[in-house]
Amino acid sequence: MKKIISFCLILSFTLTQAQTQKVVSSDWISFNQTIDIQTAVKKKFKVIAFVKAETTDPKSWAGVWARVDTKNDEEGFFDNMQDRPVKSKEWNSYTVEGTIDANSKSLTFGGLCINNGKFYFDKFELLIENDKGVFEPLTVLNSSFETPAKNGDIPKWNFGTSKDAVVKVKEYKVTSDKSSADGKSSILLEGTGIKPRPEARIGNVEGASPKIADMISMLEDLKARVERTVKNMTPYEIDYLHDAEANRIGALVMHLAAAEKYYQVFTFENRDFNEEEKKIWNNALNLDQAGRDEFKGHNIQYYLDIYNEVRAKTIEELKKRDDKWFAEVQLKYDMTNQYCWFHVMEHQSSHLGQILFLKKRIPPEQKKTLEKELKK
Repeated sequence: MKKIISFCLILSFTLTQAQTQKVVSSDWISFNQTIDIQTAVKKKFKVIAFVKAETTDPKSWAGVWARVDTKNDEEGFFDNMQDRPVKSKEWNSYTVEGTIDANSKSLTFGGLCINNGKFYFDKFELLIENDKGVFEPLTVLNSSFETPAKNGDIPKWNFGTSKDAVVKVKEYKVTSDKSSADGKSSILLEGTGIKPRPEARIGNVEGASPKIADMISMLEDLKARVERTVKNMTPYEIDYLHDAEANRIGALVMHLAAAEKYYQVFTFENRDFNEEEKKIWNNALNLDQAGRDEFKGHNIQYYLDIYNEVRAKTIEELKKRDDKWFAEVQLKYDMTNQYCWFHVMEHQSSHLGQILFLKKRIPPEQKKTLEKELKK
């Protein structure tokens, strides 16, 4: 649909709901419509919607959001109401205001919510000012969600944050609801079973001494980053081998678990791996050809479960010790226990960077399959 307005603003709605939707695991979900947009001069716009939230989770919230994408792919306007989150159980109208200019390519807008709870949205409006500075309403498709949700889809809306990346989130159930601010229904996004991310704080871990609490919180933050990076990857992606000297992403997660396991026995028991432990962990620890041969053919949860088990043991044992123990020196390597666990922390960071590098270089599975067929 195209609409040409008197003040030379050209718009077209872009909907991609017919394309394949990727289903992922996440602690937040968003939906959107995108308008391709051109204007010769700077203009203000408003996105207005009614929102309410029913939740007992203090970290849960909802919001209206809008993003302007530019012609040269630079950062444009963005606001998702994170600084003024919606937590009210009553219907209220919320507004996001921004600007578009000659460098603008598209305007994407919609709703989002994070963590557990019931989040309701209704009556979206889009207004852009004309050459007289008066805000004129533009069409929003299925703006009050009177066309009901079907099979978890919202008619005329896309999931995700981009028309090119339609993403559904398995932790959220999407339905129509009779509670409404306009018309007969609204859209309801219900999140369940979500474990909120740790607060962006260092320390203050229950049952741990101050310096050990600092270390636990940093270890957990980096592990959570690794998990968020890999948890939605397919077996093809985690088994992809970039070159003969590289390592598979699944093997790298296993390597993180193995290294942490080694520092458990080294710092908690003052020893190296015994022969039985070497059989279990050495291939993952060394990541040579034996590691490339062994660690493949599993889904990502296989590796994360092992990593989670190792980390639980780390936290349990660290809490048994105090800051005085942290300062003790391991004579074999002339390192304090604190430095040993600092090394485990920075080791996670190092390999997270490696995982991110490899992840961006994985070719699409369909393309790889086609290449194999052409070589036959």
